[in-house]
Amino acid sequence: MFKKILIANRGEIACRVIKTARKMGIKTVAVYSAADKDALHVEMADEAVAIGLPPAAESYLVIDKIIAACKETGAEAVHPGYGFLSENAKFAQALADNGIAFIGPNIKAVEVMGDKIESKKFANAAKVSTVPGYLGVIADTTEAVKIANEIGYPVMIKASAGGGGKGMRIAWSEKEVADGFNSSKSEAKSSFGDDRIFIEKFVTQPRHIEIQVLGDKHGNAIYVVERECSIQRRNQKVIEEAPSPFLDEKTRKAMGEQAVALAKAVDYESAGTVEFIVDKDRNFYFLEMNTRLQVEHPVTELITGIDLVEQMIRVAYGEKLSIKQSDVKIKGWAIESRIYAEDPYRNNLPSTGRLVRYQPPSEGTRNGLTIRNDTGVYEGGEISIYYDPMIAKLCTHGPDRASAIDHMSVALDSFRIEGIRHNIPFLAAIMEHPRWRSGNITTGFIAEEFPDGFHGVELGEARTAKLAAAAAFMNKVHADRAVQVTGQLSNRPRKLPVDWVISIGGWSQHVTTAETEAGLRVSFHDEKGAALVSHVVNSDWTPGQSIFVGEIDREPIVIQLDRAKQGYQLAYRGASVHAVVRTALAHRLALLMPEKIAADTSKFLLCPMPGLVKSIAVEVGQEVKMGDTLAVVEAMKMENILRAEKDCTVAKIEAKAGDSLAVDAVIMEFTA
Repeated sequence: MFKKILIANRGEIACRVIKTARKMGIKTVAVYSAADKDALHVEMADEAVAIGLPPAAESYLVIDKIIAACKETGAEAVHPGYGFLSENAKFAQALADNGIAFIGPNIKAVEVMGDKIESKKFANAAKVSTVPGYLGVIADTTEAVKIANEIGYPVMIKASAGGGGKGMRIAWSEKEVADGFNSSKSEAKSSFGDDRIFIEKFVTQPRHIEIQVLGDKHGNAIYVVERECSIQRRNQKVIEEAPSPFLDEKTRKAMGEQAVALAKAVDYESAGTVEFIVDKDRNFYFLEMNTRLQVEHPVTELITGIDLVEQMIRVAYGEKLSIKQSDVKIKGWAIESRIYAEDPYRNNLPSTGRLVRYQPPSEGTRNGLTIRNDTGVYEGGEISIYYDPMIAKLCTHGPDRASAIDHMSVALDSFRIEGIRHNIPFLAAIMEHPRWRSGNITTGFIAEEFPDGFHGVELGEARTAKLAAAAAFMNKVHADRAVQVTGQLSNRPRKLPVDWVISIGGWSQHVTTAETEAGLRVSFHDEKGAALVSHVVNSDWTPGQSIFVGEIDREPIVIQLDRAKQGYQLAYRGASVHAVVRTALAHRLALLMPEKIAADTSKFLLCPMPGLVKSIAVEVGQEVKMGDTLAVVEAMKMENILRAEKDCTVAKIEAKAGDSLAVDAVIMEFTA
């Protein structure tokens, strides 16, 4: 077995590979850019080598620097992770030329299947069903529009060397093709060093289902069931699960056998994924083959017990697969939520900065339910502008789909992140969504269910009352402590009020509290004092803890909290509310206070996230229509087109291409 391997990647996937290598007794080498010198994967590895400046094109994408790091440390093999050089045939060839093993497929497979254009040509020749499209390289916008018109809308614009949603756009018109083509080329060049673009038909009401395959150097290949990846935003996967709630055994077998046939056709070795688009009638079409480990591989590992990274390493060393097709069994259900540094309340724009607090839920298995958290960050670490915004991949496993989803809801409630914006509220909202829970999903789920973006969750009367009861409990704990401290200082006993008013948004009710053997009874009353409902709250929560773990009416509940003005900011199941706790007199006085009116920023275009201005599309004095492109800002390898929200005239332009802007920096000003 290899004695030392180098991981040509960063973040959570580098940490993930290191864990398996350590389990196998293999030494590891990390590489890092200047932005990653204090990264978790650098700390975890046995050795680490600096390879250049923060932009990936000057560090993680430079083949010669990876080869030099291998020679410097004596690494015998390289695991590429995903992204960066993982599907780069030149990289695989360079390793072979230098006598270094590539922990991935053979060069032929990388060349044929790693290139989306060539892979489709190969699949067509092998009589694999593919999505209709134009498989040549498209030269410019004019040709792109012509081809899209011939195929028929909607179409998918895709980077040939792409992955992870980079360089991908769905276009429903000539204008969207024109806008999307250049952005796709630019993103592809920045992310993969390859700006070739192709166009194919976009199948409506599709489900994205992929088959995990494993092959060795001795001609053996198997499929390791499927993953459903239909919950996507901007063609980037957000939530994955295994198995798929849609496939029957007949379709699963047919897709698996076709995936294996395709793998054997290129003598595939290592782990790979054959992706399919599946329509409502379970017809499936080959989309692409990823000749690498997938981001979402943990859900497959959780339901099969197979360590895919270990299998990749063993295959690269020349071992035969020890797993036969008959050995692969589905055990339970697994869900993966991708936790990103992005603001779901601002159209999921990237967020950068320091992780002031990073407290994931505890990993492990309890009562038949498992939590796994693959991450590459730590509390106090920095989320950089240079790389994708993934913070962690939170996974849960249970005996069935419902239990895995329920456990994910609790795990998300328990995941505390401060210092940057993150998408946990959005993920929690999806977990509660009835359509998701039913399994009736397509790749259009997010666009269809959140057409105007995410604006939080409405709790409903019952949950609002439970959060109010929890706030009453927290308030009593704080008040008890204050009474105790002031009583000791003044040597005078103080009596704690038991009559309060709790307000959450426009909801307000009078409550009284009373200690009982079962816990604190919180009783709700109308304005005349008539009893409405009561809840019993029990917890060992103490002031200073940012997560409330307890029971309400003997049902477990986990709530995140912060002290806020006259109460608490509470986060639960995708909702974030301000629970104000006042005495009855303070509540009456508060009703007399005037509301503060927010400043009007409608005449400004503000930078929605920290980023680099790629281009300004208008001039001073130009009249623009609603929907027109105003500017393009790049952050975390994604280009964000900023459009006019109404008809107006450009009065001033405060930024130019190449400027690095902070969030809410003024880009331009308008007049009506």
